[in-house]
Amino acid sequence: MVTKLKYLILSTLIVLNVASCKQKDRIATDDDAEVYNSVVANSVDRDWEDIKKDGVLRTLVVYSSTSYFLYKGQPMGFEYELLQRLADHLELELDIVVSNNLDAEFEVLNRGDVDLIAHGMTITNQRKWEVAFTDYLYLTRQVLVQKKPDNYLNMSWSTLQKHVIHNPIELINDTVSVRKNSAYYERLLSLSNEIGGKIIIDTLDSQLSTGEIMDMVANGTIKYTIADENLAKINASSNPILKIDVPISFSQRIAWVTRKKSKKFRTVVNKWIKNQRNKTSYNVIYNKYFNNKRSFRRRVKSDDYSLTNNQISKYDPLIKTYAKKLGLDWRLLASQVYQESRFDPSAQSWAGASGLMQVMPATAKAMNIKDASDPEESLRGGTSYLSQMYERFDHISDSLNRIKLAMASFNCGYGHVRDAQRLAEANDLDPNIWDDNVEQMLLDLRHPKIYRKPFIKYGYVRGSEPVTYIKEIFERYEHYKQFITKE
Repeated sequence: MVTKLKYLILSTLIVLNVASCKQKDRIATDDDAEVYNSVVANSVDRDWEDIKKDGVLRTLVVYSSTSYFLYKGQPMGFEYELLQRLADHLELELDIVVSNNLDAEFEVLNRGDVDLIAHGMTITNQRKWEVAFTDYLYLTRQVLVQKKPDNYLNMSWSTLQKHVIHNPIELINDTVSVRKNSAYYERLLSLSNEIGGKIIIDTLDSQLSTGEIMDMVANGTIKYTIADENLAKINASSNPILKIDVPISFSQRIAWVTRKKSKKFRTVVNKWIKNQRNKTSYNVIYNKYFNNKRSFRRRVKSDDYSLTNNQISKYDPLIKTYAKKLGLDWRLLASQVYQESRFDPSAQSWAGASGLMQVMPATAKAMNIKDASDPEESLRGGTSYLSQMYERFDHISDSLNRIKLAMASFNCGYGHVRDAQRLAEANDLDPNIWDDNVEQMLLDLRHPKIYRKPFIKYGYVRGSEPVTYIKEIFERYEHYKQFITKE
């Protein structure tokens, strides 16, 4: 589902490249514009009609504490939630690609690997040479991020004020660290010109998120950085040693990014954004990720936060052990465990299923599970049962379809899946393929005229449950692969 991208370093802003060669700041020339116009001219001709035809909203996002991350096995983030809403509105499948190189994002967009860069970017005139921005998502300003003295809690207020910067002018001949091809870099160049003194700009790895760079200030690795105020406030809530109240810019518009040529698509997205900004639900999502400091602090301190521990759950070691016995990618098994219990070993369903794997009492007895609430017992017995289902489809050579049929059997029973396979054969469909074949027949088995056919042995089944079960497990698995390494 997710495109494997070759992230090449893109030389985006000629003004910035010139500055890095120790030349004076200058106004961009017609020659500069010609170079950028050639980049745009070479971008793909792909617009709303092409996107609708594909049926997929291909988006580029960043893995960060506010945009897109994993918490307690669940993908979350401001951009992630908005993208889900946008994809539903446009009736498209959402395909998320995590950016590994912020410097190359415009190149990735213009060559057609994605159709939307969906993380907050400051609208600037330099960037408009290469791309086109959507309507703004929110307004913010840039602020200086600095560290208070280590013993600031024991200082008087007046003493503390002597140890920190209060005005951007105090940055003259000092060093500020930012990603090079960022709006922060652009702002520091302009600020140097405005205050009539040189600010030394230390450029950082483009893979670093704003939150990670702020952590570098907090631990003393770098002295200063710049951040959007909303990002600075939420990230500083777990780092009280940071001071973030010195403004570096006026209010700026933050937006998503499209190709210049994608005018119709941009019109559709802009209409949706304007509508969303007027909704209470939009403000709820914004506040959830940028204003709810208590929730943010709880996440960053949690063992189940992917940015902290690079793990899905505290049961990862057990899941890896039993996934290896099955020959499965452990992240796929983890997605199934989440689907069953959300990693709660005490979970119980209305039907009597219990434990991490939500095994029914009869199955627990057959699998010799003594205590279903014991995580290891549940995983041992549950994966043994899944293995039995998998072996029943040993005639299927395609491993993806085989595991989908096995998991569907785990959910609704092997007999119902076999009925769906028989029905597939009767309708000239492939009984060994899940997508659009067996899954569709499971859905049809809710109708009396279907499940009463003489060759249907197990009767009615609420087919939407196993179909949704498989769909959500594999969608979540794609998210897990984005965040968590296989080994």
